[in-house]
Amino acid sequence: MFAQDLEKYGPESLASLPPIDQRHAEEYCRKLATAHYENFPVVSWLLPKELHSHFYHVYAYCRWADDLGDEVGDKGRSLELLSWWRSELEACYAGQLRHPVFIALKPTIDQFSIPKEPFLDLISAFEQDQTICEYQTFEQLRDYCRRSADPVGRLVLSLCRERSDENVAWSDSICTGLQLANFWQDVARDFQIGRIYLPREDYERFGYQREDFDAQRINPPFLELMKFEVDRARQFLIQGLPLIEQLPGRIQIDIDLFARGGLRILERIESVGYRVWETRPKVTKFDAIGLVLGALCRKLFRSRPKSRQ
Repeated sequence: MFAQDLEKYGPESLASLPPIDQRHAEEYCRKLATAHYENFPVVSWLLPKELHSHFYHVYAYCRWADDLGDEVGDKGRSLELLSWWRSELEACYAGQLRHPVFIALKPTIDQFSIPKEPFLDLISAFEQDQTICEYQTFEQLRDYCRRSADPVGRLVLSLCRERSDENVAWSDSICTGLQLANFWQDVARDFQIGRIYLPREDYERFGYQREDFDAQRINPPFLELMKFEVDRARQFLIQGLPLIEQLPGRIQIDIDLFARGGLRILERIESVGYRVWETRPKVTKFDAIGLVLGALCRKLFRSRPKSRQ
């Protein structure tokens, strides 16, 4: 599907297309989002209806950037296309609209005063994926999360008109914690595609060596390392939980689901004894139902008037 979209709307063919009107651009983003957005079937009914189209537009931008980084199959070509995507973003902010995603996105940017930085940060992270596959320090990994995960939360805050320094800090903590949880869930899967997100300074401190990765060795140092990383990710998620009460209405439930979903992934990693080389921990359908019910109950509890003393 993406290969067809790239052929139709890529840099070589975009200039020869007839002008694309707003309605068709928005419909393209809606179809892209509802066809690919893994989380949208779960949370779409929770989002205020008036925000649906704006989430489609932002998601379509993120989907294209992600696919340019992961689906092209050639790192050099991906870097060229990501540079082109950045130029289309710059053109969008200058009022020059060519690609259907940006034709749909521009009114959203204007209506919600969305800054350019979160969009640029995502491109930067996807460019980094083409050149860096291992991380020496946690600070390097945290900087990657700052550009690959945190921008998503910041965009959501903009769409909710709840962007503030305090909310951004909490949102960044949730987004980084969730991405770390995904990394620790996918240690084996990422290694198969040549990526190691466990920082070298961490695994060497616990006595795990680079050659142990090649053997996918489970030993006491690895189990101690994974416990440390799970606890670290949990701390990020917990530190961000105060954000939930700062958000309006049903958006609280969405953010609660994302944060608690990350915590549940960490619990699943613990439940397999941190042996993620052997087993990929999964959040089950039963877990998902419990998360939704829990988020709804917490929302109802927060909405109840406080009794007088």
